[in-house]
Amino acid sequence: MLQLTFLGTSAGVPTKQRNVTALAIECLNLYLASAKQHNNKSRPWLLIDCGEGTQQQLLHTKLSLHQLVAICITHVHGDHCYGLPGLLASAAMSGRTESLTIIAPKAIATLLDAIMLTTELHFSYTINFIAVEDVLSEQEKAKTDITLELDKQQQLTIDVTKLSHRVPSHAFGITQTISHRRLDTAKLKAENIAPSQLWGKLQQGEDVTTQEGKHLLSADYVHNEQLRARVVVAGDNDTPTCLVGALQDTDLLVHEATYTAEVLAKIQSRIQTQNSDFDADSDPDTEAGFDPMHSSAQLVGQFAQDIGLNNLILTHFSARYQSYDDPDSSTANMSDIRIDAQSAYQGNLWLAEDFAQYLVKGKSSTSESKVDNEVEFLGSARES
Repeated sequence: MLQLTFLGTSAGVPTKQRNVTALAIECLNLYLASAKQHNNKSRPWLLIDCGEGTQQQLLHTKLSLHQLVAICITHVHGDHCYGLPGLLASAAMSGRTESLTIIAPKAIATLLDAIMLTTELHFSYTINFIAVEDVLSEQEKAKTDITLELDKQQQLTIDVTKLSHRVPSHAFGITQTISHRRLDTAKLKAENIAPSQLWGKLQQGEDVTTQEGKHLLSADYVHNEQLRARVVVAGDNDTPTCLVGALQDTDLLVHEATYTAEVLAKIQSRIQTQNSDFDADSDPDTEAGFDPMHSSAQLVGQFAQDIGLNNLILTHFSARYQSYDDPDSSTANMSDIRIDAQSAYQGNLWLAEDFAQYLVKGKSSTSESKVDNEVEFLGSARES
C-alpha cells in the first residue's frame, strides 16, 4: 500500500494556506507484524519534488529524513526544487549515513555541485544521482526501469514519462510490489497436521517430513501472492494525453490543475492577441505574452474520463484560488476548480490540500474481485 502526504499544493508561489510543490509517498507492507506496520521508522518513503520550505513542512508530520530512500524531481522550476539543497543539508546534520537516490534532470546535479562549492556543503552520506535523461534513454532501449529493494518482500519500481511544459518536465510512475507466501492452514488442519515448526518451514518454501513419515511439499500448501499498487505523479504539464501509456493498470493519477478552463482560455487568448493592456497584477502566475503551459481542471478531468481512470487527485493550484470551497463566493476559490473538473469527470475526485493524506490500497494477484475504495482519504497528517 502507498500512503501519500501532500507537503505543498500551490503553484509558483506559496500562500498562507499552501506551500509550493512536494509530495511524500510512504511504502506500507501490510504483511509485516502489526507493530512494525504502524511504526513510522519501518516505513521507507520517497519524495516527489521539493519546493522551498519542504523541510519545514516535514516537521509537522511523522516523516523522518532517515527513512527517505529516494527523491524524484519532475523539472527544474524553482517551486519544485528550491528546497532540495536545504533538505539534503538537514539530513546530513541530523546524522544520516544511509545512501540516498536522487532521480532528477541533469541540471539539478549542476545546481547541487554549485551550492556545495560555494557554501562548503558536505554530506555524511552518499548520493546516488540518476539523471532522468538517462532513464528515458534506457527505457527507449527496452531496458528495465529503476528498482529499489525496500525489504525481503517489498520492491519499488520507478518509471519516467516525458510531459509538455516550458522546460523538460516529467511524470514518475511509482509501482510497489509486495510478495508474500500464504500458508493454507485450513488444508493442513483438514489433513490433521497440527501447528508446529513444520508450518513455518513450509511457508518458507521447504519440503518437510512429519513424525509419521508423511512427506509434505511446500508447493502443495503455500500460495504465492503479490500485492501491487501504482501511482503516477505528474509534474507541470499542459498536455495530459502525454500520460496515456503510463496510466495502464494505474490506481491513481496525481496531476496539476493550475487553472479553470475559463482562466486558461483567457491566458491563451491573451497570448494570441499579445494584449498590451494586460494587467500583470491580476494574474499572479503569468506575464503578458507568456505561455505558462499548465493544465486546467477541466482539461485533466476530461482526459481522465476519456481513458476510464477511476481515481484522480488534483494539485498545484494557482494562488488566485482561495483554499475554501464556496460556490456562492464572488472570490475565486477551490469550488471553481472542483466544478471545472466535475464538468468533465465522473470518477473519484479529490483536490489536494497541504498535509492531506491518502491511502492507495492496491490489488492482490490472487483476488479476482475489484477492490472497493481503491483510494481512501485519511485526513490531515499535520501535527502541532
